[in-house]
Amino acid sequence: MSVKHALATKIGIPFLFVGMLFAAGCARAPAELQTISSAGINPDLHAMAIQEVRVLQSKGARVWCVPFARNASGVKIRGNANTWWNQANGQYARGKKPSVGAVMAFKATNRNPMGHVAVVSKVISPREVLVDHANWKRNKISLHMSVIDVSAGNDWSDVRLESQSDTYGSVYPINGFIYPDSTLHRTAPVAPKPVFAFLSAPTKS
Repeated sequence: MSVKHALATKIGIPFLFVGMLFAAGCARAPAELQTISSAGINPDLHAMAIQEVRVLQSKGARVWCVPFARNASGVKIRGNANTWWNQANGQYARGKKPSVGAVMAFKATNRNPMGHVAVVSKVISPREVLVDHANWKRNKISLHMSVIDVSAGNDWSDVRLESQSDTYGSVYPINGFIYPDSTLHRTAPVAPKPVFAFLSAPTKS
């Protein structure tokens, strides 16, 4: 074997191996991440929200819907879920049409006095979405839970959630959707410019 051929083999094999790993990773990418990235949800925020829940669970602490929705969506609202709709007024756009990344704001009821918030992760049809949220099942997170619009006026004022597989539960009233990318949000973060770091030779003192 020539030196040139041996060198090409040594260089080519690692790159081929990396390429195969990359292809395998794409082929086996989790459906969760594919949905998030294609839907436009910030995967870093979403991962952070999930990680925070994992940390709380490992400590035996309570998991709540509000911190998860705030972390996953980027909607910077605090307080009980039933206050989010009014708090969003003048800061974020609100509406009755679901969109990916929007926060679904539930009304307070006797059964659910503090309300609830969930983040839309995918729009299936005009009357069905998937949501990611926390503490719908006590101290747990639920990803890609189906929610259907059952309102008489098709305006997403009443919904049912698929808490159990192929089974939709009780009807819950919602106020609507809070959209995180609104220009009304006075403190909307500006995406930082990319920073490139280069390895430079050490300077002589």
